[in-house]
This record gives sequence, structure tokens and C-alpha cells, in this order.
Amino acid sequence: MFAKKIGIDLGTTYTLVYLPKRGIVINEPSVVAVSVDDKKILAVGNEAKDMLGRTPDSIIAVKPLKDGVIADYRTTEAMIRYFINKTLGGIRLFRPEVMVAVPAGISSTERRAVVEATIAAGAKAAYIIKEPVAAAIGADIPIGSATGHMIIDIGGGTSEMAVISLGGVVYSASVRVGGNKFDKSILEFIKKKYNLAIGERTAEELKINIGSALFIEDKLSMEIRGRDIMTGLPRSITVNSDDITESIQNELEAIINAAKKVLNNTPPELAADIMDKGVVISGGSALLRNIDQLFSRTTGVPAYIADDALLCVAKGTGTALENLDSYKRSILATK
Repeated sequence: MFAKKIGIDLGTTYTLVYLPKRGIVINEPSVVAVSVDDKKILAVGNEAKDMLGRTPDSIIAVKPLKDGVIADYRTTEAMIRYFINKTLGGIRLFRPEVMVAVPAGISSTERRAVVEATIAAGAKAAYIIKEPVAAAIGADIPIGSATGHMIIDIGGGTSEMAVISLGGVVYSASVRVGGNKFDKSILEFIKKKYNLAIGERTAEELKINIGSALFIEDKLSMEIRGRDIMTGLPRSITVNSDDITESIQNELEAIINAAKKVLNNTPPELAADIMDKGVVISGGSALLRNIDQLFSRTTGVPAYIADDALLCVAKGTGTALENLDSYKRSILATK
């Protein structure tokens, strides 16, 4: 009765925390500020992100997750502990049950690392759920039915796609391409084309404000500032949406190829269901303009953006945790 339950979408870029009956209570960047000298954790989340690119030599801002998996165990544990404490308050009588969403393609060793970090951060029990399954539950897809459903979850570090039927994953694929790779490609493109060095935050703003998966007739534009590579001095330029679309073509192609692979390996009966119902796209990068149209054009299957696309995985972890018995087949590991 007293056991608290927490669902965590442990993302490469953002971590979202879901509490049953309260919804999303935390949505903060997956960034930790660490002191170089004594390796002390100084800040986590929003506070740490504000330090990115602006820290003195004695402080480094670290992203402990790379491509959806733990790259730095100690900082990940500290980050999970921070989010649990912030959600439940520092003093509590009972340790919570925590469910964490992980990429479908990670190894058993990587899964174990997530479980161990969660237990070490103060959880009584840790459960693991595959991101595409959590995204499907969060997008209100009836995963327990005998029909086929396809979900594509495009996050910061990975893109996960799966065909789900009867509560289980029939076929899935995972590519380590997502919003972060989009940002890096934009950054490189601006550097090459305009001889201007910009930061990752500026690249992300370009993607959000004027980015599109398809070339658009009514072009959008945005003024940005950076450092001129030739002179080393600050300079402003105006970039349009075609530049952004062109810069992320390779990444979009990698995601589409993975989606085609999943469709090619789907049994015919389930493929017919997917043609009928369409593909649901979730994740933060699902908010990129026209990404649903790009999928429809390249695969020939209708595609739709999920409601609250950014929150689907976090909502799905919370729902699965509230209904553990119903979703037993979909949950991988417990400890």
C-alpha cells in the first residue's frame, strides 16, 4: 500500500519521470556537472545543462548516457538517485519500485547495469521495459490484442521500432541515430557551408525552430551567431529550412532503412494489420516537421504522430508499473 511506484524514461538527452495518478513530474536534461578535482557531483538536470559549454576548467558537464545506454555508471547512478529524491523527497520510509525504459537493442550486460544502478540509487525493486513497448502503451495502442501494431520511437540517442502483437515484440530494430545525431550533422553542415562554428545548443534550436524532414515550399529562416572559422571573430548569418533538411538526410535514411527492415521481417498477416492501421511515431524527434509524411512516402504505409509524442515512453512505463500483472510478458528483467 505504501510502496511508491516510479516510471523512468532514462533518455540520452532528457530523463522523464512518471508517477501513477500524477503523470509526468520531472522532465529534465540527462546532464550531470562534475568537479574535475574531487569528482564531486555539483548539479544535475536543468542546472547542469545551463553549464554546458560554459563551465570553467574545474567543472565538466557530463552526459552519462550515450546512444541510450550507460556510458558512465557512477554519474548515471547519481542522476537516477537525484531524480528519485526529487520525485519523492529526501526523507522517506519506503523504498520505491522503479521501472526503467531501455532501448530494445541493448545487451543483457547493459540491461544489468541499468538494474544495478537503479537499485544502488535507492530502489526496492527495478524492472526493465523495452522502449518501443513502453512507447506503444503510452500511445494507447492496445498491445495485448491479436492484431499487429508498429511503433517507431525516435529519441535523442536511439531510434527504436517494433511490431507488437499479443503483448510481445514480434520483430524489432534499433539504430543508434536520433536527435543528437541530427544536431551534430546540422553543426557540421553549418561549419562546412558557412565557415561558422556553432554550439550544440544552437544546432538544436535550428532543428526545433526551422527543421523539416522534407524540403518545404514556404521556407523558414532563422538568424544565428557563431565564431567565424577564418577570422576567429563572432559573426551572424541567416540559415533556412533547406539547409537543415539537407544536413540530416543521412540520419533520416538510416531510420527509414531500419523501419523497412522491420516491415520486411513482419509476418504477412501482421503486415496487413499495419497497412490498415498505420505506423505510430513517438519520441522527441517525432516533433520534427513532416517526419510522418516522409515515412508514408518512403514506406508506402500510413504514418501518424502519437499524441504527446515526447511523453509516450514515460507514460508507458508508469502504466505498465501500475498494471504489472497485465504486462508481465512485456517486462524483461526484475531484481
